[in-house]
Amino acid sequence: MFEPGHLQRSSAGGMPGIPAFSVDVRYEVRNDPAEGAMLHFRMTGEIEGKPFADEFELHRDTAFNFASSITRIAGKHGLHPNFGPVLRNHKEYDLMFEDIRSKLQAVPGEPVNLDHLLKDGF
Repeated sequence: MFEPGHLQRSSAGGMPGIPAFSVDVRYEVRNDPAEGAMLHFRMTGEIEGKPFADEFELHRDTAFNFASSITRIAGKHGLHPNFGPVLRNHKEYDLMFEDIRSKLQAVPGEPVNLDHLLKDGF
């Protein structure tokens, strides 16, 4: 389920190789005095009965690689990338991408500061 600022994904498991999980991804724009606009993410949920919570931030110009960061965090907590919370429903991924673009007031073709890639863990 997607709504602006929030993506929720879950699976009851039951199929071979697919774990039970429930993941909530919430995001908002925050202004950092030194770094400028940052997209703050908070992921919470449960994977195979184990609760987790994690947070991370992406610079405005690297925020559009959010799916990679979300997949990496979910993997860190035990969810294989093939079952990740974003890529399972491409339509909702597109809605999330557009919501982030709107929140950041970003336009295609803006340059990326390569130092931000390093700071954001890419």
